[in-house]
Amino acid sequence: MPLSEFPALGILALHAVIGLAAPVTARRLGPRVFLLCALAPLATLIWAAALAEVLNGGTVTQRVSWVGALGIGIDLRLDGFSLLMVALISGVGVLIFLYSRWYFSPRPGLGRFAGTLTVFAGSMLGIVLADNLLAVYVFWELTSITSYLLIGFEDEKAAARSAALQAILITGAGGLAMLGGFVLLGEAAGTYSLSAILADPPTGGSVAAGLVLVLLGAFTKSAQVPFHSWLPAAMAAPTPVSAYLHSATMVKAGVYLIARFGPAFAGLFWFWRPAIAVVGLATMLIGGLRALRQHDLKLLLAYGTVSQLGFMVVLIGMGHPELTYAGAAMILAHGLFKATLFLLVGIIDHQTHTRDLRKLSGLGRRYPAMFAIAAISAASMAGLPPLFGFVAKEAVLEASLHEAGALITATIVAGSILTFAYGARFVWGAFADRETVHGPPESARPALGFLLPALVLTILTVIVGLAPQTVSPLVEAAAAALGAGQQGGLSLWHGFTPALGLSAVTVAAGAALFVLRDKVERRQERMRFRYSAEDAYGGLLRGLNHAAGRITGLVQNGSLPVYVAVILVTAVALPSSALLTRGGEFADIRLAESPLQAAVAGAVLVTALYLARATQRMVAVLLLGAMGFGVAMLFVIQGAPDLALTQLLVETLAVVIFVLVLKHLSPSFKPVKWRLGKALRVIVAAGVGTFVAAFTLLAANSGSTRHVSREYVERALPEGGGANVVNVVVTDFRGLDTLGEITVVIVAAFGIASLVLVGRQRKGQGGSDEI
Repeated sequence: MPLSEFPALGILALHAVIGLAAPVTARRLGPRVFLLCALAPLATLIWAAALAEVLNGGTVTQRVSWVGALGIGIDLRLDGFSLLMVALISGVGVLIFLYSRWYFSPRPGLGRFAGTLTVFAGSMLGIVLADNLLAVYVFWELTSITSYLLIGFEDEKAAARSAALQAILITGAGGLAMLGGFVLLGEAAGTYSLSAILADPPTGGSVAAGLVLVLLGAFTKSAQVPFHSWLPAAMAAPTPVSAYLHSATMVKAGVYLIARFGPAFAGLFWFWRPAIAVVGLATMLIGGLRALRQHDLKLLLAYGTVSQLGFMVVLIGMGHPELTYAGAAMILAHGLFKATLFLLVGIIDHQTHTRDLRKLSGLGRRYPAMFAIAAISAASMAGLPPLFGFVAKEAVLEASLHEAGALITATIVAGSILTFAYGARFVWGAFADRETVHGPPESARPALGFLLPALVLTILTVIVGLAPQTVSPLVEAAAAALGAGQQGGLSLWHGFTPALGLSAVTVAAGAALFVLRDKVERRQERMRFRYSAEDAYGGLLRGLNHAAGRITGLVQNGSLPVYVAVILVTAVALPSSALLTRGGEFADIRLAESPLQAAVAGAVLVTALYLARATQRMVAVLLLGAMGFGVAMLFVIQGAPDLALTQLLVETLAVVIFVLVLKHLSPSFKPVKWRLGKALRVIVAAGVGTFVAAFTLLAANSGSTRHVSREYVERALPEGGGANVVNVVVTDFRGLDTLGEITVVIVAAFGIASLVLVGRQRKGQGGSDEI
């Protein structure tokens, strides 16, 4: 397909442009800036709908060359699974932006929040469209950074700051592990193209290590045990963030990555399926159990999301075709019902100013439309007919019976029972009439625009449940892109099957668990483990801070001689071993090419010795300048007058600057006591000097067959357009280096000028001459 027909890079750029424009336009638009930001995901939906041939198994790609000489470019690829994720990211995204228009009142920083949310949406699209492992990592980290900013948006609250830090530390550490895995995989395969690696997966020990690191990154992003603690903590974010990032999109990035790698590597490495099964099923059960004892509606949904993320990891990571197909359907169904429930919690909190189910009563009677939406979405989450959640759950149970084995199937059923129970707990806790609870005061019904996004998602859940063939092509294309092949398709009714029987068991046991909810909650409190993931995170953070404090106190003790000694010894110790093994090459070294050269070098050496013993600041500066003038003489002797002139100018300027500064300091150096002793100081100085001298001699007499300088000489005129080789090197070949050096000089000049001005000011005020 021509690039003009697949402007994926343009879609990503649109998110970036609108995201950058949002803070400026929000000054005039206020909360309506979210309507502007909604244009980016809306344009993405229209663009994705135009690529209908992807549903037929097609794949479209785009490559934009970046550094052509090095073969570096931006590779984008859209297949069926990417299309499903794009539809979810952008479809839910449009509704989240519309919801945010009503959720937020005018306040400072709203444009920054809207812009960050837009950039996040673009970053998520980048993850599912990128066909290069390094590009995937870049977009992956962009979602972590934007998530950090969004979670900590209300930064005046300690809980928001702490949650944002916890999220970026855990997901950032996982991202670094994943980067290591990508490098190992890319080097083993000889390419960083994701599609090429999956088409011909490499093998070997380094690949196995790389896959373990990739799994770590995916587990942290998708809040799998034991890395799940950041997701409940992230509920400190505003509700649009929870509904978009932490239910529908970002937490599925890890699921997406596992889905990509599973079909290719699950059968090649023995540890893949056991790791997926153990981590995913444990996450499913622990998240479900924790949801049953939450009183904050948002935390209840957060732990439910953790549970269902584990569920999806098992389905789509095992590499079995039927499970993969069912997992693709569950990803879509989960995005619809869970985003709806989060949006409703935001409305409840907005209207009643509480999310505590112990304080809520009678909302079903006061807000019947909201109650109906919540009941339908929770029923879909619990797998009740005729909703999309039931259709997906039936596909899951059918696939589990065929491919997963009895143990995994039984655990999936147990997790589904927990899902039914906490779904019922959510609806009952938020909307039931309870005589023992005095509900919140009466308030106006939410505006239609506020409720509309949740209503749209609920209508989609019902329509797709009654007519699953509406999304079957998308789910089939997604499964086919993951190697699942042609499956039977989604259906509301499969007849009286074992899967239907397991659904009935799930409903009955889940209802019983809900009825016994108080006893279950008390039992959980008594059986609570002494240590949890939250405790582990807190303990690790405290230990890290303590260790950092001890190490900092040891190596950053305020002693400049210690700092200099550590830097110099480190710089010398590492390359010295290589230098000592090449001692035979010193035999042919000539120390001087002429008596004049030797005389000037000797004068510089004597000056350096006097400098080392100088006790007066001004004497030391003059001796240092004399050494620079001696080096300039060596340039003249070697036939480089332009370098000699530059050296003379620099040394003269340096001496003048030193003199201007030193007149404000005491004339003598203060003796510095070093507890390691003068002898060790002499040893360090002598060692560094010997190493630098030896290294310089060896480098100058290197036996390289072709020097870089010859390339400069040969290319100066034809490529640089100048006969003066030095000027061409400085301005063309090393232009960026020169720019950096100029920047350093300017910064140093400002620093020196500041010192001089401060010294004059203090002296004028009658203070000490020392600064």
